[in-house]
Amino acid sequence: MQSGARRYVYEEDRTMKKKLTITAVLMSTVMAAAACGSQQTSAVATTQSVETTAPETAEMTVQETAEEADETEEAKASSGEAKEDTADDLLVIREQGYFTAGGTVRTNEGEFHLGDAYSSRDGQTIHGDHASVFYQVPEDAKQNPMVFLHGITQSGKCWSTTADGREGFANLFLRDGYPVYLVDQPRRGQTGQSTEDGVVLSDAGDQMYFEQFRIGQWPEFYDGVQFPQDDASVDEFFRQMTPDVGTCNIDAVIDGLVAMFEKTGPGIFVTHSAGGAFGWPVAIESGNVTGIVALEPGTFVFPEGEVPDPIDNIYSEISGIQTYPMVVSQEEFEKLTRMPIIIYYGDYIPDEPCENPGQDYWRSSRDYALLFAETVNRHGGDATVIELPKEGIYGNTHFIMSDLNNVEIADHISAWLKEKGLDQ
Repeated sequence: MQSGARRYVYEEDRTMKKKLTITAVLMSTVMAAAACGSQQTSAVATTQSVETTAPETAEMTVQETAEEADETEEAKASSGEAKEDTADDLLVIREQGYFTAGGTVRTNEGEFHLGDAYSSRDGQTIHGDHASVFYQVPEDAKQNPMVFLHGITQSGKCWSTTADGREGFANLFLRDGYPVYLVDQPRRGQTGQSTEDGVVLSDAGDQMYFEQFRIGQWPEFYDGVQFPQDDASVDEFFRQMTPDVGTCNIDAVIDGLVAMFEKTGPGIFVTHSAGGAFGWPVAIESGNVTGIVALEPGTFVFPEGEVPDPIDNIYSEISGIQTYPMVVSQEEFEKLTRMPIIIYYGDYIPDEPCENPGQDYWRSSRDYALLFAETVNRHGGDATVIELPKEGIYGNTHFIMSDLNNVEIADHISAWLKEKGLDQ
């Protein structure tokens, strides 16, 4: 393959309050006085000294602290929570860290001379366009790690927590014994170093994304939506978004992810949204992808000669952004038949064309998914499309992994992994 050539061609082309130091001092002196009568004088003297500085405050603080502690213990007792039971909730991490994968090095024209580092950029280098990966390995880890790739406007953070602060998929699957790898794709999030000039636009679009991600039609939420509706959660959701630094280079992303799988070894690839577009070619090129879990992927691949007719949608008409399938050779497509694939779609997706761009786009995506799975299976593969409402699971947005019922979704995925023998 020629350097610089596009390998995959599209058809049409997240306040802690301060505690007063006086509280700690007083609590320790009072406890000392109660424990040893011979020390009572010094304890009283200390208290009097502090009271000179903060009249009445000291006594009140000790009393209030004791009352709060009693209330906490009463609350734990009434809820059945016991201190000795908290160990059951511990998440024990055996190993964690960061690494980069892939990337390029650009060297400026000219020759670098010792002593000129600050006065000239001639001959100097820049390392960029790599993927950045944060990983955690639990005790008694399973053999198959789970690699998580974000979608558009997102970073690896979208897998680690939710808008309202609950555990995200990373923790949920860690608790289930899977090593997890959270990727920031090249030129996004923690890997903003690019070897090409680019412009980062300040593009106001919160309301558009609210609708495009099927949370509702701003400012109204969809009925029964599995998304926290308090202002703080909505604010946090918008603040987890992050832009591309320059142009998204498709080949750089694919190269980074393939290089990452060389470091992780065989594993399960979990993709979301636009990340799904990279899932297919990475699985084709890597040889280390043992299974694919795709959450609402926006783009699919088809083999030459079997590309379906375009499925139009009103979002594409309004935005001018057309999303067509990627075309690969028959031999490349066959590689996708060697691993189990499951694809999930949430709620509020119509069966027929509609005038809501945020819904109609995902209708076409879902319909492409059905055709993709049919093609994979026709070639002897194992692909399944799960439409959650048809499973009796309602209210899911485009962010299935962080919705209010994300534990239920994780359980559904876990059952599939077990069924396919990927839970080892």
